Amino acid sequence: MSVVKINLLTVPEDQRETLEKRFAARAGAVESSDGFEWFELLRPVEGTDTYLVYTRWRSEEDFRRWMEGRGQAAHAGAQGDKPRPAATDATLWSFEVVQQAAPRQD
Repeated sequence: MSVVKINLLTVPEDQRETLEKRFAARAGAVESSDGFEWFELLRPVEGTDTYLVYTRWRSEEDFRRWMEGRGQAAHAGAQGDKPRPAATDATLWSFEVVQQAAPRQD
């Protein structure tokens, strides 16, 4: 079964738009990666300033390959031209998918 990576990003109110624009600008950066299955950027609606970045991968190895290659490059920025991070903190959670369901196709 797949693995899920959820990156918790603490984002101050005044940086939310910046974070969302940066993700929009990188659209397509992960979709063609071997083993990539799904991505969602989840905006908090109340009671928290934590965004969730949800990705699902075929295997842990596929995720690690992406992180060591294209993922690292996507987060690097140009030398001397790297903008200040929109998030003030980040935590990565890792899960294995043990059950899943999809809508019935009638």
